[in-house]
Amino acid sequence: MIAFCGLDCEKCDAFIATKNNDQALREKTAKLWSELNNVPILPEHINCEGCRVDGVKTFYCSTLCEIRKCALNKGMETCGDCQEMATCPKVGAVLQNSIEARDNLQNMK
Repeated sequence: MIAFCGLDCEKCDAFIATKNNDQALREKTAKLWSELNNVPILPEHINCEGCRVDGVKTFYCSTLCEIRKCALNKGMETCGDCQEMATCPKVGAVLQNSIEARDNLQNMK
């Protein structure tokens, strides 16, 4: 359940809320993400089964995530398969802020 960027989908509140059908967590996550992103996000938007699997995804993950779009367009399993990963501005911010994501991508090779 590692995303294209290396983040662990199983630790994401949208994934957890979907898996457990947890409406309270959907509401809490929608409120937090709305505040962090300064956009309206409703609890019904908080549904995701994982970045790299078939099934429902949050609007951001399915439509707006440039990392996911890039990996899909290149036919990569994750960014860890891409020779440009070390200098990529798309995944760079994630990797700078998450040692775990970088380790996940390196361990998947």
